[in-house]
Amino acid sequence: MFSKNKLALALAVSAISISAQAEDFYIGGNIGYSDMDNTATSGSFSSEFVTGPGTTLPAGVALPAGTDVGWNTNVDSGTAYSLTLGYNMGQIRFEAEYARSMNDVDSHSNVSTAGIALGSEDAGVLVTGAPDSLGVTVADLVANGRGEFDASYLFANVYYDFDLGSPFKPYIGAGIGNADVDIEYRPSGVTIINDDDSVFAYQIMAGVNFDATEQLTVFGGVRWRETDDIRVNADLFDARFDMEMSSFVAELGTRFNF
Repeated sequence: MFSKNKLALALAVSAISISAQAEDFYIGGNIGYSDMDNTATSGSFSSEFVTGPGTTLPAGVALPAGTDVGWNTNVDSGTAYSLTLGYNMGQIRFEAEYARSMNDVDSHSNVSTAGIALGSEDAGVLVTGAPDSLGVTVADLVANGRGEFDASYLFANVYYDFDLGSPFKPYIGAGIGNADVDIEYRPSGVTIINDDDSVFAYQIMAGVNFDATEQLTVFGGVRWRETDDIRVNADLFDARFDMEMSSFVAELGTRFNF
């Protein structure tokens, strides 16, 4: 795990070492479209799980701790934005970035445990001690996704701007940092997961700058962001899940050089 304290220290050291030779520094911001990949929500029961009343699975079936459980999660596109503070050394830029992305959960599918598909089972199978079936299948319950992925990032970035002798300057960049990710799964209003984790994250960027004035730069670009495995605990039953978060972002932004 890449802690915020370590990242803050790294940024502070970088700022001190760079400031002596920096030609300009800048502040900036952008807003964009976040297309997050669908993810596999996979994990296992942390303690023995006893089934509730299903359709073919009866109530009272004991699944030992460590039994696998998981499903596929479909995610909607969403929004992203970031705020930056950087140093411009000519063609090379160093930058500290705070970013955020928000993507709603669309649906879940292919729920299984111990290799058994649960989609056609009554959803009561997921509720230990339920006195009766719920009258809705697991597949129908989770198809109404609800919930969201809400991520806040801190990045240390470096960019290279290509000088083509015109106001238009293509750029490439990369960054490493930390992601604080809040995850909520609430299909059909039933809270299954509501937890968060802090993990290492990285990104790569490319785009085009346009120097509108000596102080103002407008840019458009794309970036790919990815995190280490996010680990969260379930609320509905005692289980722990791992998932990855990766997304493509298309953005427009400005920088003010001073």
